[in-house]
Amino acid sequence: MPGSPPEHGTVEVYGAEPPGSPLPPAPCTGIKGERHPPIMNVRRCAAVLAAVAVIGAATPAAADSSPSPEPSKALPAALYGDGDPQYDGVWRQSLALLAQDTAGVKPPKAAVDWLTGQQCADGSFAPYRADTSRACDAKTPVDTNQTAAAVQALAALGGHHKATGKAVDWLKSIQNEDGGWGYTAGGPSDANSTSVVIGALAATGEKPAQVTKDGKSPYDALLKLALPCKGDGAGAFAFQPDKKGKLIANADATAAGVLGLLGKGLVVEPAKTGTPELACEKAGGPGQAAVNGGAYLKDELAEDGHLVSSLGGSEQPDHGNTADAVVALAALGAMEPAKKSLAWLEKNAAGWAAQSGPAAYAQLILAAHATGADPRAFGGTDLVKKLAATGPAAEKENEKEKQKAAASDAESDSDSGFGVWWYVGVCLVAGIGIGFLFSGRRKRQQP
Repeated sequence: MPGSPPEHGTVEVYGAEPPGSPLPPAPCTGIKGERHPPIMNVRRCAAVLAAVAVIGAATPAAADSSPSPEPSKALPAALYGDGDPQYDGVWRQSLALLAQDTAGVKPPKAAVDWLTGQQCADGSFAPYRADTSRACDAKTPVDTNQTAAAVQALAALGGHHKATGKAVDWLKSIQNEDGGWGYTAGGPSDANSTSVVIGALAATGEKPAQVTKDGKSPYDALLKLALPCKGDGAGAFAFQPDKKGKLIANADATAAGVLGLLGKGLVVEPAKTGTPELACEKAGGPGQAAVNGGAYLKDELAEDGHLVSSLGGSEQPDHGNTADAVVALAALGAMEPAKKSLAWLEKNAAGWAAQSGPAAYAQLILAAHATGADPRAFGGTDLVKKLAATGPAAEKENEKEKQKAAASDAESDSDSGFGVWWYVGVCLVAGIGIGFLFSGRRKRQQP
């Protein structure tokens, strides 16, 4: 997905199709229509597969052919993960910060500062800028996915209005005429990129339906990628049309399409109410199209509880796409199939996440959160702890300062009954403010 989200080390990338490129099989794997359709050339495929051979990991890869950073150059200490960040540095950092925030953990300041420091002057983000003292130029491989993910993370953390505002302005400036977004500026719109940008818009209080180009909104772009309820892939979404303009069902594009049409971002709150039945019917608008996508995902997951990938020439469980599907189903309120697949992930995803790195741990945390599960007891694994271990050490508040503050609060409260109620009132107001912040990125946006 949501273009989920993606992980470096695979040839499956989140919305990373170069302009005019219609979903070809990956040159080194032959997969078609898989998670975040592949764009890597043979040279990069060989390098990536030699580094890590994992399925469905969560990372977009920029559509460039520049060489990887030299192994001798140490990675920034504030960066999550120890893999080459050239294609997914900002993406995995953003997912890591989002997941920690969702789990109630305050991310290290250094990690947040690293992310904000990656932003270009025009508001966009590239996957990784080793030297941020050099200004971005036409050769800097900025893209929509890294930018939109960074917006969602920084909006969730709060206090970064200038950075998120500039990023959203940049995203709006490169919106396609069909209302959607491609991986890069000017690239053809795809379901995953359009969805993650919708999430960024929602996170900053924008109404996606009102963000238009030539009268077309992001919802219009997604609806054009929805398959009808008859024939193969009924109700699913395509990543992009193929060379002949045909729509081919893609599970991860479907998960992205569902979230996008619901106006949701990468973080989904457990639904209190949901669709009683997921049935594919002719879509008259975003809501029914999202339900149709959910019906497709439910059917795909029904037999084994997980999706599959053909990476490497044989079908294997696709942990990353399965996690994306869980979030999409939970967003619809389809908790029964969502929890069934989450249970499969609890039993089978620990090894995949350990191999894949921070974005994979983040995906699982977000899937657990969407279904109301505890990410600290995920099949015997504390995902939150595992994720934290891939990044910089958390900053510890000075214990003496904490005790001093607590003693001061107690003294003030004992002076009068008014002190207690004043404090409660302030907390309530603060809570309301936080509620607005989070609802801005989580509430369902209606077209």
